Amino acid sequence: MFSGESIHTLDPKNRVFVPKRFQDELARDSGGQQVAILTRGFERCLFLFSEQGFGKVLERLQTQPFGGERLRKMQRLFFANVHPSPLDSSGRLLLPEKLRKYAAIEREVVMVGVADRAEIWDRGQWERFESDNDDDFDELDVVLVGGGGPPGTN
Repeated sequence: MFSGESIHTLDPKNRVFVPKRFQDELARDSGGQQVAILTRGFERCLFLFSEQGFGKVLERLQTQPFGGERLRKMQRLFFANVHPSPLDSSGRLLLPEKLRKYAAIEREVVMVGVADRAEIWDRGQWERFESDNDDDFDELDVVLVGGGGPPGTN
Protein backbone atom coordinates (compact mmCIF):
# COMPACT_ATOMS: atom_id res chain seq x y z
CA MET A 1 0.00 0.00 0.00
CA PHE A 2 1.25 3.48 -0.87
CA SER A 3 1.00 5.94 2.03
CA GLY A 4 2.65 9.05 3.43
CA GLU A 5 4.13 12.03 1.64
CA SER A 6 7.65 13.16 0.86
CA ILE A 7 9.30 16.08 -0.92
CA HIS A 8 11.91 15.56 -3.63
CA THR A 9 13.79 17.63 -6.18
CA LEU A 10 14.11 16.81 -9.86
CA ASP A 11 17.70 16.37 -10.95
CA PRO A 12 18.99 18.09 -14.13
CA LYS A 13 17.91 15.05 -16.19
CA ASN A 14 14.32 15.29 -14.87
CA ARG A 15 14.64 12.25 -12.64
CA VAL A 16 13.13 12.08 -9.19
CA PHE A 17 13.96 9.74 -6.32
CA VAL A 18 11.19 7.31 -5.38
CA PRO A 19 10.98 6.76 -1.61
CA LYS A 20 12.04 3.29 -0.45
CA ARG A 21 8.57 2.56 0.95
CA PHE A 22 7.14 3.18 -2.55
CA GLN A 23 9.92 1.21 -4.22
CA ASP A 24 8.94 -1.76 -2.04
CA GLU A 25 5.53 -1.80 -3.78
CA LEU A 26 7.07 -2.17 -7.26
CA ALA A 27 7.84 -5.45 -8.99
CA ARG A 28 10.98 -6.16 -10.99
CA ASP A 29 11.11 -6.88 -14.71
CA SER A 30 13.00 -9.80 -16.25
CA GLY A 31 16.22 -7.75 -16.12
CA GLY A 32 15.84 -7.10 -12.40
CA GLN A 33 14.84 -3.44 -12.65
CA GLN A 34 11.93 -2.11 -10.63
CA VAL A 35 9.22 -0.75 -12.90
CA ALA A 36 6.59 1.88 -12.21
CA ILE A 37 3.68 2.71 -14.48
CA LEU A 38 3.31 6.48 -14.80
CA THR A 39 0.08 8.01 -16.07
CA ARG A 40 -1.68 11.31 -16.21
CA GLY A 41 -3.70 11.74 -13.04
CA PHE A 42 -6.46 14.11 -12.04
CA GLU A 43 -6.21 17.68 -10.70
CA ARG A 44 -2.82 18.10 -12.44
CA CYS A 45 -0.94 15.30 -10.71
CA LEU A 46 0.68 12.14 -12.04
CA PHE A 47 -0.25 8.63 -10.97
CA LEU A 48 2.46 6.09 -10.18
CA PHE A 49 1.22 2.50 -10.14
CA SER A 50 2.87 -0.84 -9.60
CA GLU A 51 2.30 -3.22 -12.50
CA GLN A 52 -0.16 -5.17 -10.35
CA GLY A 53 -1.99 -2.00 -9.32
CA PHE A 54 -2.17 -0.85 -12.93
CA GLY A 55 -3.68 -4.23 -13.85
CA LYS A 56 -6.51 -3.53 -11.42
CA VAL A 57 -7.08 -0.15 -13.07
CA LEU A 58 -7.34 -1.90 -16.42
CA GLU A 59 -10.00 -4.20 -15.02
CA ARG A 60 -11.98 -1.23 -13.67
CA LEU A 61 -11.67 0.70 -16.89
CA GLN A 62 -13.43 -2.12 -18.75
CA THR A 63 -11.50 -1.79 -21.99
CA GLN A 64 -14.44 -2.50 -24.27
CA PRO A 65 -14.30 -0.55 -27.55
CA PHE A 66 -18.07 0.01 -27.70
CA GLY A 67 -18.67 1.18 -24.13
CA GLY A 68 -19.94 4.61 -25.11
CA GLU A 69 -18.39 7.91 -26.12
CA ARG A 70 -17.27 8.93 -22.60
CA LEU A 71 -15.54 5.60 -22.02
CA ARG A 72 -13.76 5.79 -25.38
CA LYS A 73 -12.68 9.38 -24.66
CA MET A 74 -11.33 8.35 -21.25
CA GLN A 75 -9.51 5.36 -22.75
CA ARG A 76 -7.86 7.50 -25.42
CA LEU A 77 -6.73 10.24 -23.05
CA PHE A 78 -5.64 7.76 -20.39
CA PHE A 79 -3.76 5.23 -22.51
CA ALA A 80 -2.03 7.89 -24.62
CA ASN A 81 -0.30 8.93 -21.40
CA VAL A 82 0.76 5.57 -19.95
CA HIS A 83 4.52 5.22 -19.52
CA PRO A 84 6.07 2.03 -18.10
CA SER A 85 9.16 3.49 -16.45
CA PRO A 86 12.07 1.56 -14.93
CA LEU A 87 13.80 2.97 -11.87
CA ASP A 88 17.55 3.38 -12.19
CA SER A 89 20.01 1.75 -9.78
CA SER A 90 19.71 4.79 -7.47
CA GLY A 91 15.91 4.49 -7.22
CA ARG A 92 15.23 7.43 -9.53
CA LEU A 93 12.41 7.69 -12.03
CA LEU A 94 12.52 9.72 -15.23
CA LEU A 95 9.46 11.96 -15.58
CA PRO A 96 8.56 12.19 -19.30
CA GLU A 97 8.35 15.74 -20.63
CA LYS A 98 4.68 15.45 -21.65
CA LEU A 99 3.66 14.34 -18.16
CA ARG A 100 5.86 16.97 -16.47
CA LYS A 101 4.20 19.68 -18.53
CA TYR A 102 0.71 18.38 -17.75
CA ALA A 103 1.46 18.41 -13.99
CA ALA A 104 3.35 21.75 -14.22
CA ILE A 105 6.32 20.13 -12.48
CA GLU A 106 9.34 22.39 -12.52
CA ARG A 107 11.74 21.44 -9.75
CA GLU A 108 10.24 20.27 -6.45
CA VAL A 109 7.69 17.48 -6.25
CA VAL A 110 5.64 15.93 -3.51
CA MET A 111 4.95 12.20 -3.68
CA VAL A 112 1.75 11.27 -1.89
CA GLY A 113 0.72 7.69 -1.17
CA VAL A 114 -2.95 7.05 -1.99
CA ALA A 115 -3.50 3.36 -1.18
CA ASP A 116 -3.29 1.68 -4.61
CA ARG A 117 -1.05 4.33 -6.16
CA ALA A 118 1.27 7.21 -5.44
CA GLU A 119 0.60 10.67 -6.79
CA ILE A 120 3.35 12.99 -7.96
CA TRP A 121 2.55 16.68 -7.59
CA ASP A 122 4.41 19.89 -8.24
CA ARG A 123 5.12 21.06 -4.69
CA GLY A 124 3.28 24.37 -5.11
CA GLN A 125 0.26 22.66 -6.67
CA TRP A 126 0.13 20.12 -3.80
CA GLU A 127 0.41 22.80 -1.15
CA ARG A 128 -2.46 24.76 -2.76
CA PHE A 129 -4.59 21.60 -3.07
CA GLU A 130 -3.96 20.68 0.56
CA SER A 131 -4.64 24.22 1.78
CA ASP A 132 -7.79 24.62 -0.34
CA ASN A 133 -9.21 21.30 0.84
CA ASP A 134 -7.97 20.93 4.41
CA ASP A 135 -11.15 22.43 5.90
CA ASP A 136 -13.22 19.81 4.03
CA PHE A 137 -11.52 16.85 5.73
CA ASP A 138 -14.08 16.40 8.51
CA GLU A 139 -16.93 16.57 5.99
CA LEU A 140 -15.37 13.78 3.92
CA ASP A 141 -16.05 11.21 6.65
CA VAL A 142 -18.91 9.77 4.61
CA VAL A 143 -16.40 8.76 1.92
CA LEU A 144 -14.12 7.12 4.46
CA VAL A 145 -16.67 5.21 6.53
CA GLY A 146 -19.61 4.97 4.14
CA GLY A 147 -22.05 6.70 6.46
CA GLY A 148 -22.52 9.64 8.72
CA GLY A 149 -24.09 11.91 6.15
CA PRO A 150 -27.67 13.13 5.99
CA PRO A 151 -30.37 10.43 5.59
CA GLY A 152 -30.45 8.99 2.10
CA THR A 153 -26.86 9.95 1.23
CA ASN A 154 -25.07 6.81 2.42
